[in-house]
This record gives sequence, structure tokens and C-alpha cells, in this order.
Amino acid sequence: MADDRLQQKLVGYVEDAHAMERNVSTMLDSMISTTEDPEIEKMLEDHKRQTQEHERRLRERLDAMGASTSTIKEVGGVGAALFKGVGDMARADKHAKNGRDGYVTEHMEIAAYELLERLAKRAGDTETAEVARRNRAEEREMAKKIESNWDRFLELTLATPGFLAE
Repeated sequence: MADDRLQQKLVGYVEDAHAMERNVSTMLDSMISTTEDPEIEKMLEDHKRQTQEHERRLRERLDAMGASTSTIKEVGGVGAALFKGVGDMARADKHAKNGRDGYVTEHMEIAAYELLERLAKRAGDTETAEVARRNRAEEREMAKKIESNWDRFLELTLATPGFLAE
């Protein structure tokens, strides 16, 4: 009985991670569409492809568990991401705040995958644990890329017409 409950919790965590990646994918679309810097745009597009790979891995785990993606969890996340997208278009300091938002999001993903890996190990699901470990490692790399661009984000923001007039 306890094993069944642990398995149900694990499925829920995988559904959460999948919904999270769908949300991040939508947020990345917004960031890409509002970025004028070619280097930053390429970094975001690369991360979008990586995010789609994370989604695929998680979907495969859900399929193997006999579960499916959670529409309810995805709808809430997509709504928040779309709201962020509208705000991104309107703000003059979008570069710096996109960097900030991306950095925070990467660390939320790192934490989610840390917990997912640990729960999967306790449930004896080595394949899900490995997916969580791989995804987490890639999220850490993205966080490092963002860290290496703080000055660039600020330069782009300061060069935005009207930024200092606000």
C-alpha cells in the first residue's frame, strides 16, 4: 500500500515537472520574441530546444508509468507565462528583468529536479531518477550562462530608448 502511494506521488512530481517545462517553453517564446540581441536570442533558442527535450523525456517517463500529462497543471502555468509575455513587451527594462526571471526559473527547475530525483530513487525508479539528474545538470548549465551575461543584460537595458526616462 505504501509503495502504491509513493508511486502515485512520483507520478505527480513527474506531472509537475512536465507542466513546469511547458510553462518555461511558453516563457522562452516570449523572451525570444522580445529580444533584439542576437547572442542572447541564440542562447534562448538553444534553451528552448533543450526545454523541449526535457518535456519529451518527462512525457516518456509518464507514458512508461501509465500516466499522462496534467492538463490542469499546464493550463495554470501557461496562463502565467502568457501574462509575463504581455509584460515583457511593454517594459523598457526587459533585458535585465528577463535575465532575472530566467535565473530564478532555472533555480526553481533545479530544485524541482533535485526533489524528483530523490523521490524516484526512494521509489526504486532509476530511469526517472536519471531523467531528473540529466535535466537538472542542463538547468545548472543554463543558470551559469545567465550568470555570465549579467553585464550584457544591464548594458542592453541601459541602452534601451526611454529606459532612464521612466
